[in-house]
Amino acid sequence: MARIEVDRTVCIGSGLCAWNAPEVFEQDEEGLSRVLPDAAARSGQGPDEGAVEEAMMACPAQAIRLTEV
Repeated sequence: MARIEVDRTVCIGSGLCAWNAPEVFEQDEEGLSRVLPDAAARSGQGPDEGAVEEAMMACPAQAIRLTEV
């Protein structure tokens, strides 16, 4: 299982993560990305994994990281 993390100190708010994986990411009122609470519990299971990898590759700030737990 992997933990999905967004480094909000480097996020530029492009929204590509939410576009690639809307079931995992959203943009908050400041326009920065965050992981949806229920997505953290599902990480590493099912179809979200490929979408998360696409979001990681698309992120211009490289603010998304997967950490094995």
